[in-house]
Amino acid sequence: MALRAAETAHDKKAKDIIILELTELSTIADYFVICSGENPVQIKAVAEAIQEKFSKNKVFPLGKEGLDFARWVLIDYGDVVIHIFDEETRAFYDLEKLWIDAPRVVEVEKKRH
Repeated sequence: MALRAAETAHDKKAKDIIILELTELSTIADYFVICSGENPVQIKAVAEAIQEKFSKNKVFPLGKEGLDFARWVLIDYGDVVIHIFDEETRAFYDLEKLWIDAPRVVEVEKKRH
């Protein structure tokens, strides 16, 4: 599920896509998918594409936040939480540093090239 979300984000031209495995570090989720968009329109497009892909398989989010301003959109699927940031907000919150001990499952751009 995390990989499908990351690949969908990649298809919508999201940047710096990573998947962090949190299974041994947190009860919040098993995986975080983190990516960046260049502007609110792209960030919303990435979020909508992921939700559309999952809803076709009858998988619906438990919650979603941030679509109004699209600086940081969070989509919670329980075991997988997707974070779509603008670059400035991503740098400010720096989830990768906060979860520095989390293994990187895949960096999608590197995998697909």
